[in-house]
Amino acid sequence: MRASFFRQRAQMSSVATPRRTRSKSAAPKVGFVSLGCPKALVDSERILTQLRAEGYQTAPTYDAADVVIVNTCGFIDSAVAESLDAIGEAMNENGKVIVTGCLGAKGDMLREKFPELLSISGPQNFTAVMDAVHTAVPHRHDPFVDLIPARRKSKADDVGVKLTPKHYAYLKISEGCNHKCSFCIIPSMRGKLDSRLVTDVLIEAEKLAKAGVKELLVISQDTSAYGADLKYKGGSWRGTEYRTSMLDLCRGLAELGIWVRLHYVYPYPHVDEIIPLMAAGKLLPYLDIPFQHGSPSVLKRMKRPAFAENTLERIKAWRKICPELVIRSTFIVGFPGETEAEFQELLDWLKVAQLDRVGCFEYSPVEGATANELADPVPDEVKADRLARFMKAQAKISKARLKKRVGKLLDIMVDGTDEDGVLVGRSYGEAPEIDGKVYLSCEIPLKPGQIVKARVLESSEHDLHAEVIED
Repeated sequence: MRASFFRQRAQMSSVATPRRTRSKSAAPKVGFVSLGCPKALVDSERILTQLRAEGYQTAPTYDAADVVIVNTCGFIDSAVAESLDAIGEAMNENGKVIVTGCLGAKGDMLREKFPELLSISGPQNFTAVMDAVHTAVPHRHDPFVDLIPARRKSKADDVGVKLTPKHYAYLKISEGCNHKCSFCIIPSMRGKLDSRLVTDVLIEAEKLAKAGVKELLVISQDTSAYGADLKYKGGSWRGTEYRTSMLDLCRGLAELGIWVRLHYVYPYPHVDEIIPLMAAGKLLPYLDIPFQHGSPSVLKRMKRPAFAENTLERIKAWRKICPELVIRSTFIVGFPGETEAEFQELLDWLKVAQLDRVGCFEYSPVEGATANELADPVPDEVKADRLARFMKAQAKISKARLKKRVGKLLDIMVDGTDEDGVLVGRSYGEAPEIDGKVYLSCEIPLKPGQIVKARVLESSEHDLHAEVIED
């Protein structure tokens, strides 16, 4: 999991009805706080969809809610602190709280801090969450009387509750991870790799496309390993046979005619097979790859998969096939035992790799991670210095790479306006929430999800400025 994907605490769900005093016959109202990465966000969407299917309402404020669900994150210390703060706030403001998510895997710790919690469950334990809701606020829901399809107003209802804007959605293809990275405890929280059958994923993707989604963001803990646990068992979709593999999934998604963006891709050799699809315009030429470091010795201590692969040569080969390819990644500085020479190896690697988008954070111990046992922890002041030096080096690279796009005509997905009222969007090179933006000048009104042609006029370290070309 990547720290750059951490979300600020969500507001209470905005799909609620107006605040009012509940009558005896009215459906109970559930407040919802969603924290963590996009994978956790998808879990939240699933819970909210089930709540709606059972006739529960959602509440926009703590005092309007009959019970509050907090979907937590527990990857690093800052995420744990945010989750504990959110739970404490919900307890103080409401008092009836159900906790789920990654931090829920540490039930003993949570029960000690918050003995009055109604329920604690780990990630993806949707049954436990719903059981807790049923106990806390019983609601008699008759599916024959309160028939959900009778209330549908659009095709969007077929895909359930979505917490993203209408024009893009996260598509989770698997749960868990089989790796044993020394700094990570995700496998202990989310379990081993558990891939969804390719036909199930493609059917969901097709429903999202029919509901108006213009961009799918494919997510998992390890997208490149997709299907390995199922021995690539497949099925038929649209009359064609597909294997549960990364390549066949991408081939299927390419048939939908919408933007498809790949996240959490490990640089295994078979990723080479995906690049021609990007070069042919069937997938966005964008790869999100968590390289984490550039020093072989540090990667070995991290127990990163494929650490011995020549990633620089692989990147070079990819760009030869698809020159437009944008690569983003995340890195850790100050890992236990990291010497100045190893850090310099990282800077040298970065200079050669010329990555387009990069996030970086200082290593911090995570309870339960084997990296805690490694010798020679790096002092905080050294970690901070290395982070600053790393980001300074990457800023130059990012600025130079974005400058090459000045003058080009790009397809831009309109996202809306920012806090200053400026129209913003994204090209193939910018994923929502984690990358920069394309600021647009335009004389005609545009809607979120609309794709327009725009010529890039100028660039900065992170963003582009472009003028929409009217037809």
